[in-house]
Amino acid sequence: MDAGRQRSTLRRIARRAMIERGLLPDFSRAALAELDGIRATAAGSSGWPRDMRNLPWASIDNDDSRDLDQLTVAETMREGAVKILVAIADVDAIVRQGKAIDDHARQNTTSVYTAAEIFPMLPEKLSTDLTSLGYREDRPAIVIEMVFGEDGSLRSSDLYGATVRNRAKLAYNSVAAWLEGEGPAPGPIAVVEGLAENLRIQDRVAQRLKAFRHEHGALDLETIEARPVFDGDVIRDLEAERRNRAKELIEDFMIAANGVTARYLKARKYPSLRRVVTSPKRWERIVEVASRYGATLPPEPDPRALGQFLAGRKAADPLRFPDLSLTIIKLMGAGEYVPEFPEETAPGHFGLAVRDYTHSTAPNRRYPDLITQRLLKAAITGSPMTYGRDELTELSRHCTKKEDDANKVERLVRKSAAAMLLAPRTGERFDAIVTGAADKGTWVRLLHPPVEGRLIHGFEGADVGERLRVQLVHTDVERGYIDFQRID
Repeated sequence: MDAGRQRSTLRRIARRAMIERGLLPDFSRAALAELDGIRATAAGSSGWPRDMRNLPWASIDNDDSRDLDQLTVAETMREGAVKILVAIADVDAIVRQGKAIDDHARQNTTSVYTAAEIFPMLPEKLSTDLTSLGYREDRPAIVIEMVFGEDGSLRSSDLYGATVRNRAKLAYNSVAAWLEGEGPAPGPIAVVEGLAENLRIQDRVAQRLKAFRHEHGALDLETIEARPVFDGDVIRDLEAERRNRAKELIEDFMIAANGVTARYLKARKYPSLRRVVTSPKRWERIVEVASRYGATLPPEPDPRALGQFLAGRKAADPLRFPDLSLTIIKLMGAGEYVPEFPEETAPGHFGLAVRDYTHSTAPNRRYPDLITQRLLKAAITGSPMTYGRDELTELSRHCTKKEDDANKVERLVRKSAAAMLLAPRTGERFDAIVTGAADKGTWVRLLHPPVEGRLIHGFEGADVGERLRVQLVHTDVERGYIDFQRID
């Protein structure tokens, strides 16, 4: 393939895959006409009575992110307690339920991020500007207030609307390097008075939250996500993205905020759209995997026992821990959206070891979060529910299905990009780990580069978590096929 056409080829593959999965790659004429009628002044207007623009709010996200959904800030209190405030962009203030833009978001339910092109759930004029918590912009937000004790336990919480202003736009990698003592403070931190100490307080609280969750059975999983690195329009490499201290800070606060949101709705007898991961369907295989490392897990699913096993393996072999994590994730099964109505109890989230959990912190890029925001705003103001029982039940199924479709599109484009990169290496041998084993096929992931493909010969008896030596025998860029055979 002509190297200069690699990105355009991936873009074509992505758009084709979107259409095949029932996802809309482009906005309708009606949505674009509605967008033209939205003025910038609407973004800064807020009907919320609280003005919290004076606080040193900051966003921490990827280096190139412009769809900023959340800001955070900390306030110290008596007896070692700390108040954490999480501001979530009030997307519903502009994206009205039942309008053309909302219809597009409702169909796709998520932004789709591929190596060649991003397909945003909302038009960029909104998601990266008018509904984004942009630097130095006044924006309406839903604020989730949480007070944590010294041990990381939640002492109290509240939710309300407010106007906020982002004082510093920060990036994960540079903030993580600074927090870990491996780099200087990012420039924006020095500009905002008190922000450096505020972020260090947030980091300390996040570490406590993580420890508290793990003590109560939350799983500490770490996988390797590889993304293509382009030089112009040519793929040069696959780069593994890993977790870091700043990503964990935001992750821990968002997990806490999502739990508070679910309980807030439940307490006020409003329905919610829960994010659940039921007990692993292949627990017996997880027990078998643990036994290879000399560990004994109970015969019935037990998140605390599994968490202790994973923590021990991470300490013993951090280099290979992502491979074990991937194995456990595959065996646990995928998450799904389930409605919970007043006087009912939905299943919890096995991986997080929590009963109450929803998705609420990314309304610019996930439709379930926008649904939750509308339910929250109704609960805060005491207004009628915005979604009926049958509608919420159908939306939960639709959001689960479309999330799976979006993941498959993203995975296909990653595989097509990997096929482009590996095509000249046909015949080479690699170390690999089995990541999937079912009637429809067996899949393996190379240890380097971190590429997944199908094992077409020698797959008999191979199961998830097993290490193999494989040879690359075939690639197909259009279909994203990378085929290996086992080498004894």
